[in-house]
Amino acid sequence: MKERSNLSGPKSKLKLGRPLTLLLTAQFVSNIGDWLHMLALLTMVGLKWNATPWEITAISLCMAAPMLLGGPFAGVAADRLNRKALMIVSDVVRAVIVASLIFAGSLAQVYILLLLKGTMDVIFSPAKSGKLKELVPASQMDAAVSISSSVEQITKILGPALGGLLVAMFGINACYLIDAVTFLVSAAILVFLPKGRRADSQARTEGHSGSRPSFRRDIAAGLKVIAGMPAVLSGILMLVAVLLVLNIADSQLVTLFRVIPGVSGDLLGWCIGAGGIGTLVAALLVGRMGGSRPPLLFMGLGAVLMGAVFTGAAVATAYGKPGAVIYILLFSAFLLAGAGAGLVFIPFQSMLQKRTPAAYTGRVFGTVNSLASASVILGPVAGGALVTASGPVAAFIVSGLLTLLLGAVMLTLRGYIDRRDQAAGAGTAEENAVAY
Repeated sequence: MKERSNLSGPKSKLKLGRPLTLLLTAQFVSNIGDWLHMLALLTMVGLKWNATPWEITAISLCMAAPMLLGGPFAGVAADRLNRKALMIVSDVVRAVIVASLIFAGSLAQVYILLLLKGTMDVIFSPAKSGKLKELVPASQMDAAVSISSSVEQITKILGPALGGLLVAMFGINACYLIDAVTFLVSAAILVFLPKGRRADSQARTEGHSGSRPSFRRDIAAGLKVIAGMPAVLSGILMLVAVLLVLNIADSQLVTLFRVIPGVSGDLLGWCIGAGGIGTLVAALLVGRMGGSRPPLLFMGLGAVLMGAVFTGAAVATAYGKPGAVIYILLFSAFLLAGAGAGLVFIPFQSMLQKRTPAAYTGRVFGTVNSLASASVILGPVAGGALVTASGPVAAFIVSGLLTLLLGAVMLTLRGYIDRRDQAAGAGTAEENAVAY
């Protein structure tokens, strides 16, 4: 936990050196391609093949299941092996998989390809998080995570619009090919990253000298690191709970909009874009002042904002009159909800990067990704059951109130959690002093 001492140092301005610029550029190119292939895939399955709602839901499950099952193991690999090589191999294999969607003739083939792509996504994610840790000092991590999140949100805004244009002009297969090319371009950019040290070298010097520990011991070591940081552990529990509750409603967004008589088909796209803009604004805000504010404070406020907005959007949809006013209200609501999501997720990612020892980054992020994927899988299932039983308006109100409650609980307990975190940090410092 020696990295903890770095957190109290002064915040310095982020230096966008060549390695970090290369990593962010590769992320931008790859993320744009991901939105292209997702839009093409949903168009093919939902419109051309007339898939049922549960068949469409299975697409999300196929993408999330590998992260749920393989996250911790991919995290161990990211800490043991060269992270740059893992990212490049993942990009190249994903290019082949996405290009293979052109030849898919059934849903079963699509599901298999998505499971394979999800496996490569699992490998890439903790390796990228670990590489960011290698390239950016703790004093600049808030700004680095903010820029990375901004890139993700910009692609979320531009990608669907570009994908819709390309599908209309050149067809679905063109989007698959372009996405495959973006993965190859990303891999080519990553080739120029510095190789860096072996990710597990520090772990071997911290009590694992001699033979290499087993996967089980490596995963247990990552869980021990998380348990030793009360603020991080509380942030993970908060993140997983918020994702679970939000996915109850988010997965049923279309059913909520169907409540509006004569609803415009463009409303869903506008609201998704509004959410991306809101999160982008939050990323810029956190990047400017995140280092001077406790992450758990941001997370609590963001959850309260999201909960209030989702509840209000459901009430407005149920009782508002059709027309421009309701569309403006919903656009504004999702803009604020996106900002709330940014306040929850971005400070958490920054805290996780700064607090996690470099040798354990892959394992910690792999575990977090696995837990988040469980929420992404269970949330839509719970949402479908709740909508079936009570309707979309009730589902959104329940989801919003629960999210608001989670935020209020975090704000109430934040002081207690911070005191426990400081005590744990002091205990670790004493142990290190005795060891030396």
